[in-house]
Amino acid sequence: MYAVLIDAPEAEAARATAFWSAALGVTAEPFAPQPQFTTLHEALPGLVTAVQAVDDAPRIHLDFETDDVEAETARLLALGAERISQWQECQVLRVPGGHVVCVLPVETDPETFRAQANVWP
Repeated sequence: MYAVLIDAPEAEAARATAFWSAALGVTAEPFAPQPQFTTLHEALPGLVTAVQAVDDAPRIHLDFETDDVEAETARLLALGAERISQWQECQVLRVPGGHVVCVLPVETDPETFRAQANVWP
């Protein structure tokens, strides 16, 4: 797993960011390349944690990082997920229980990814 995203409706994103930053005792910093994301630094050690402004309902979703988006998506679909959309290179899935996950290409540096990645048979 790569990230935990706190999705907040666009109109509430600033307030949600202020709340989560204070509640978790971490700093919040806008992510310049994609302004809908605000990073909550070190909120969950080892994972990217961010508030994402969305045009949708509030929720929390997880991001799975992989070097083969197609294969990881197929693996999760075989486990019972269903594909609901695509955003850029990411596949958006709904998993059993109703939660949303995204499968995205490698974002971390390659050496760290190789050292921490699960390898599936």
